[in-house]
Amino acid sequence: MNKISEIVSTFFAYLKRPDLYPELRRKIWKNIFNRSSGLRGKEEAEKWCKSIAISEKDFIEKVLNTTFVPFEKLFPQEFASALQAQAKAPVKMGGAGSLSVIYYINEFANAQRSIETGVAYGWSSFAALASLVHRNGTLYSSDMPYILQNQSEDFVGCVIPEKYKKNWDLYRYADKESLPKIFEKSNSFDVVHYDSDKTYDGRLWAYNLLWSKLKSGGIFMSDDVGDNAAFKDYCEKNKRKPHIIEFDGKYAGVIIKD
Repeated sequence: MNKISEIVSTFFAYLKRPDLYPELRRKIWKNIFNRSSGLRGKEEAEKWCKSIAISEKDFIEKVLNTTFVPFEKLFPQEFASALQAQAKAPVKMGGAGSLSVIYYINEFANAQRSIETGVAYGWSSFAALASLVHRNGTLYSSDMPYILQNQSEDFVGCVIPEKYKKNWDLYRYADKESLPKIFEKSNSFDVVHYDSDKTYDGRLWAYNLLWSKLKSGGIFMSDDVGDNAAFKDYCEKNKRKPHIIEFDGKYAGVIIKD
């Protein structure tokens, strides 16, 4: 599919979904007036991340003060089933991030209510829920539909074990529509995991809002913080103390709220 054809197909796919019209308007504005937002400050962000990054093992053992066992070894049967579920999915969505970090931050926070933006196959959801279910906690998830892949909605969260799904509350809109709906259910959270709109402006909007909903002692995590300078600038402006974790050549940022 060439670029023009993709744009036309995307536009008409949105027209079939009135519930997504607000996001369509935002995308039109972003693509006309704010195309550089996704990579703003990328070079300085990568240098910053590299200069202070630690491994997921060091973060879990030295910061969270917990013995590190990789997530896939903690839940080998569920992990194997999840890999099979992803392999059977006929649509291509985002892959897994640092599942161990996601699991252990929920354990560290003794989380009862966690929130994430971005689901796709549901790897991060799986990791969070593996912790939450032991306390009968709830994971609230916001996930923008893959608008050009008609079958994708059937496979969102497909790697999440069925036994965990009773503790999962999914909202299928862009964050600016999903988050207010989630906040009607819960207005404070023990863990925040951000992995949706990757633009500079989109991140800063969400970071400020989600931080305000995070409990004292809770943990804030954002994936792919080397993609642009949003996380770096957010931390510096608000005097947050970040932990940068390198995993598979990418960087995640974590802040523990005092």
